[in-house]
Formats: sequence, C-alpha cells, structure tokens
Amino acid sequence: MTEMPYRNALIIGAGSGISGSLTRLLRDAGLPVVIAARNIDKLKPLVDETGAIALTVDAADPAQVERLLAETEARIGAPEIVVYNASGRVRGPIAELDPAEVGKALGVTALGAFYAVQAAAKRMTPAGKGAILLTGATAGIKGFALSAPFAMGKFALRGLAQSAARELAPKGIHVAHIVVDGGVRAEHRPDPVDKPDSTLDPDAIAQTYLDLLRQHRSAWSWEIEVRPWVETF
Repeated sequence: MTEMPYRNALIIGAGSGISGSLTRLLRDAGLPVVIAARNIDKLKPLVDETGAIALTVDAADPAQVERLLAETEARIGAPEIVVYNASGRVRGPIAELDPAEVGKALGVTALGAFYAVQAAAKRMTPAGKGAILLTGATAGIKGFALSAPFAMGKFALRGLAQSAARELAPKGIHVAHIVVDGGVRAEHRPDPVDKPDSTLDPDAIAQTYLDLLRQHRSAWSWEIEVRPWVETF
C-alpha cells in the first residue's frame, strides 16, 4: 500500500454517513476537502468538526456540477479525488410509479454521476492523475421488487464506472465502484443487540475508500464489494 498520492478531495452527495466518515479520514490525512450537497445546512456539524468546505449543488443539473468543480478548483485547487455519493430513490409498484419522479431519481443517481465523472475527467486527464470513486449498492447487482428506479440508477452507475475505468485508467485516473452490500449503520439505525456488526460501520466503509485511494497503479481495483460478515449474497 502506498502513501496517499492525492492532494485534495471533493465529495458530492455528502451527509453524515459514509461521506461524513470519509471526510474525517481525508482531513486526518491532511487533505483539504470540499463537501457538496443540495442542502448544506445539514453539513454544518461536519464542517465545524473537520474544517471541510461546504458548497451547494444539485447533482442532477450539469451546469451546477460544472460550477461546483470550478468553485472547488478556485478554493482548494483542481480536485484530485472526486467521490460521487448521491442517489435518488422512488419506491412503489411499477404500474403506479410517477414517471416524472422516476426521471428525477435517475437524474441524481445516474446522470448526476456522469456529469461528475465528465467534469472530473476534463481536469484530471491533462494532469495525468486523479481518482474517481462511485458509491454503488446491492441494487446495482440485483434489482429488488418495488425498487425499480433505484436499481435502474445503480445499474447505470456500475456501467459508467466500468466504462470510465477502462477509458481513464490508461490515462492515470483511477476509477472505482464500491458496492455497499447491506444496511449502513446510523444513529437512527443501530445494530440489534443480538446481532452485533450485522450492518456496515460507515467508518469501516470509509477506510476501504482510503485503502482504494492508496492502491499502487500496478494493482488498481475497478470494483470492490463491502458487506457485513453475516450478510447473504
């Protein structure tokens, strides 16, 4: 495992879970970090704790994503790490789903990821260096009933990651897709007392992201799955 080869980071779709844990680890490693979300009021505790910079973005709007990358560049330099953690969900029977709401969900999960990857690639390709990490889910491997839009978005995200990895890796850009296969532990969703470590610890997930970022280019992973030891698959 090499030392951290990147100088700064941008996390899109930031919150208190995985991205919060990753922000702490990156800041502990000495990297300036921009965290972006549609509502940055919720990020104030994380900003106060870590000193990260919070910026507003609607990830489904390509102009806003481009503006976010430009503002990030102005604040901390061209981002060498871009993490896409945003997603949209609409649940219900297929026959009853609102097509407009499905479109919005796909706009965040799939198109938003493309906008972010495209904006990052424009900056990383001339530098010959960078890392793009895309947060996937179980739904990107198998679609569940009553959750078609989420599966559609996450399947598209995985395809984007695979294609981008094949195109950009030879240009020095590490693209990786992380399949988060299971429920992520949270304050409102703790482990059952009789089933310890039956959900994914966000700090442990974030450590996996950090390990990916430290991989030597002779042994890059384009995809990795993380799941609790008791999760069936």
